[in-house]
Amino acid sequence: MLRNYIKIAWRGFKKNKAFTFINVFGLAIGLTSCLLIALYLSNELSYDKHYKNADRIYQLNTVFVKDGKESPSATAAAPMAKTMQEVFPEIEQTTRLLQTFVDDKTLFQYNDKGTLKPFYENRGFLADSTFFDVFKYQFKEGNPLKALSEPNSLVISEEIATKIFGNESALDKVIHINSNTNGESDFKVTGVFLQGKKPSHINARFFMSMRGGAMEQLINRQSSDLITHNMFFTYFRLKPNASAKTLESKFPSFVNKYLGEALKKVGLGRKFTITPLTEIHLASGLKNTVTSPGSVTYLYILASIALFTLLIACINFMNLSTARSAKRSAEVGVRKVLGAEKLALVRQFLSESILMSLFAFGFALVVTRVLVPLFAQVSGREITFSFEQHYLLIIGFFIFSLIAGVVAGSYPAWYLSSLKPVKALKGKLSNTMAAVSVRKFLVVFQFVISVVLIVSSIVIYSQMHFMRSKDLGFQREQQVIVPLRTSLAKQIYEPLKNELKKETQIRSVGACYYYPGIMNPSDMNLYRSEETVNEAKNIFMNYVDDNLLQTLDIKPLAGRLFTTEFKADTNDRLVVNHKVIAELGFKNPQEAIGKTLNWDWQGQSMPFTIVGVVNDFNFEDLHNEIKPFAFRLVTDGYNYLIVHATAENIHSVLTSIERKWQKLNPAEPFEYSFLDADFAKNFQSEERLSSIVSYFTLIAILISCLGLFGLATYSAEQRIKEIGIRKVLGASISNIVLLLSKDFLKPVLIATIIAFPIAWYAMDKWLQDFAYRINIGWWMFIVAGLLAAVIALVTVSFQAIKAAITNPVNSLKTE
Repeated sequence: MLRNYIKIAWRGFKKNKAFTFINVFGLAIGLTSCLLIALYLSNELSYDKHYKNADRIYQLNTVFVKDGKESPSATAAAPMAKTMQEVFPEIEQTTRLLQTFVDDKTLFQYNDKGTLKPFYENRGFLADSTFFDVFKYQFKEGNPLKALSEPNSLVISEEIATKIFGNESALDKVIHINSNTNGESDFKVTGVFLQGKKPSHINARFFMSMRGGAMEQLINRQSSDLITHNMFFTYFRLKPNASAKTLESKFPSFVNKYLGEALKKVGLGRKFTITPLTEIHLASGLKNTVTSPGSVTYLYILASIALFTLLIACINFMNLSTARSAKRSAEVGVRKVLGAEKLALVRQFLSESILMSLFAFGFALVVTRVLVPLFAQVSGREITFSFEQHYLLIIGFFIFSLIAGVVAGSYPAWYLSSLKPVKALKGKLSNTMAAVSVRKFLVVFQFVISVVLIVSSIVIYSQMHFMRSKDLGFQREQQVIVPLRTSLAKQIYEPLKNELKKETQIRSVGACYYYPGIMNPSDMNLYRSEETVNEAKNIFMNYVDDNLLQTLDIKPLAGRLFTTEFKADTNDRLVVNHKVIAELGFKNPQEAIGKTLNWDWQGQSMPFTIVGVVNDFNFEDLHNEIKPFAFRLVTDGYNYLIVHATAENIHSVLTSIERKWQKLNPAEPFEYSFLDADFAKNFQSEERLSSIVSYFTLIAILISCLGLFGLATYSAEQRIKEIGIRKVLGASISNIVLLLSKDFLKPVLIATIIAFPIAWYAMDKWLQDFAYRINIGWWMFIVAGLLAAVIALVTVSFQAIKAAITNPVNSLKTE
C-alpha cells in the first residue's frame, strides 16, 4: 500500500514539475540556511567544553573601581594566583597565561647547520609550568606535565614544528626568540602539541615558559604587589564538590585584608569575580580577554535569522500545498465516487507532502555539505559538518522535516477527504474566504520577516561604512607599519629613518611603542600638582619619537608637538589629548600648557610637564569611547616603525623600505602591514555579521519570491476564465496585470508597515554596542519598503503578464 502511495505521489510530482520544484527547492534552501546557522551557533556554544574538568575551571576577573565607576577586566596582577591558592582551600590548582601583547608577530630564528633561518609567528603566550595540568592538550612530542617546568622552555604547535624542522623531531631543538614583550633569549623546544579542531578561547600556536625571559624579572619584582601590572590571565581549578559561589563570596574580605591599605593610598577600589571556563567566550563586558569574545547579541540575531528563514520556507511549503489542494477537489470527488475511503485519501495526501519534505531534507543535507567550507570562510570560524559530530542536529532536522510535511499535508488530507463527492466535483473549495485569508496572512507574515531583514542589512551596512570612513583623528591611509623585534632592528632605527627621509615618495617617518588599533597596556594614574593622588585619573600612555605625531598627522589644539627643534624635551614632557584636559578639570587646552601632572610610583612622586594638547582621536576601535591619552618622548626601545608614504606608488615605497632594511639588517626578514588594514581588524566580527545577514536576507527574499511566484501562478490558473471574459469585453493587458498584481501588493504593503517598528527596535538595540554609531534614518525604511514592493511586483508581474497575453479563445473554449 505504501508503495502505491509513493508511486501515485511520484506521478503527481512529474505532472506538476513547477509546483514540485518551487516547494522542494524553497523548503530545501530554508533548511540549508537554518542548518548552516545552527552549525555556527553550535560552534559558538561549544567553546572550551572539550577540556577535562572544564566544569571546575574558572577565570579570575579584576573589577577596577574609580569614582564609583566599575571597569571589569579578564586579567589580574601576577602574584594573585599564588596568593589566592594559599588563602582559599577551594582552589586545587592555578595557572597563569600572559599574551605577548607588544608583539603582533614574534620573531623565531633557528640555526640550521650554520644557516640562520628566520620565521615570524603569531598567537604566542607565556605560561606557568602548571598550564598543561589545568588545560589538557594532546601532545605529539614531549611530556605535557613537565614541558614548561624548566626556564626557557618552549612548546610549539605541530604546524610550527613542521614548518621549521620538517619531518625531524622538534624536541630539544633551540630557537632564538625575539619578543618585545619577553626580550631576546634562546628557548629549548620541550613539547609539540596537536591543534584540535574544537574551539577554545585560548587560540595559541606556541607557549614560552614564564621563567627565563624579561617577564620573569618583572614578576619577581612584583612578588608581593597585588595592585599593579594587572595583565595576567589567571585560572583556577576548584577541588571536586567545591562551590564557586562560596569562593566568590569570600573575595570582599580578601580584598580588605590583602589590598585594602594599598588601595586607600592610591585612591582606588577593587573587586574580583570569576567566570566559568565554558562561559568565557561569550562573557560580555570584560576587557582585555585572551581572544576577542563572541557576542550573545550576534547569536540572537543569527538564531532569529535562522528561525525566520525556516519559517518563511515552511510558510511557502504549507501555502502552496493548501493552494494546490483546492485544484484537486475534483480528483477527490472522483476518488470518492470510485469508492476511496477517507482514511486512504488522508494517507495519500500526507504521503505526498511528507515525501516532498523528505526530498527537501535530503537536498538540504547535500547543499549544506557543499557550502560549509564557504560559510566557514565568511563567518571566520572553523566549522565542519559530519554525521558523527552532528548526528543529533541532523536527526532533529529530519524530525522537523517530517513534522513540516505532516502539517502542510494536513489541510488537504483531512479537509478535502471529508468533502461530499458532489461538492468536491463541483470545485466549491477553490475560493473559500477562509483559504484565501489564511494565504494572505501567511504572505504578510513572510514579508514582514523579509522587510525586517532588508532594513537590518541596510543599517548594518551603513554602520560598517561609517566605521570604515569616520575621521578617527589621525591619518590611517598610506601608513606602513614595520615591526622592530630584535635588538639590532631597534638599533638601526635612526640610520634607517635618516635613509628613508631622503626618499621623495615618503612624507614622514616615526616610531612608537604602540600604534592605533592594537592593544595598549600602558597607563598611569596622573593628578594635578595642586591636588592629591585621590584625584588621580587613569591615562593611557604611548612612548614615541619626535616625529610620530606628525607622521600620524595628529593636530595640536594648544602648545606644540614633540620636534627636534626642542632639544630640552625629555621623557618628563607630555603631549595629551583633549580628554585628559577635561578629566583633570582644566578650563581649556591653553590653560593646561606648562602645567605639571604627578605620578606616584613606589613611594615617589614623579612630575610631568604638559607641552601640547591635541584633538581627541580613536586609538581604540569605535566600540569604545575616546579615553584620556598621553604621549611621552623616548629616544630608544621602539617596537614599531611607521612610514607615511605618498599615494602615487605604494609598491615602489615598499621596495625601497625593504632594500634599505636588508642593507642594515640582512639577518632579519622584512615584514610590514598597513595601519588602515590593522585597524579594520577590530571590526572583523561586525563585517562578518554584515556579510552573513546580507546573504541570508537574499535567501529569505528568494524563498519569499518563490512562494509568491507559486501563489501568483495558482491565482492566474484559478482566474483564467475570468481573464478571458475580461479580455473579450475589452480589458487591456495593463488592466489585467494591475488587477492580478494588486491582490499581492496589498499584503506586501501591510507587511512593510508592521515590519518597520520591529526592525527599528532590533537595530537600535544592536547599535547600542557602539560608542560611535549612525542614526537610523527614515530613508532606510523607505528604501526597504520600495525594495520589497518592487521585488513582489516583479515576481507577480511575470505570471500576470503571461496570463494577460493568453488568447481568450483557449481559456473559454470549454465553456
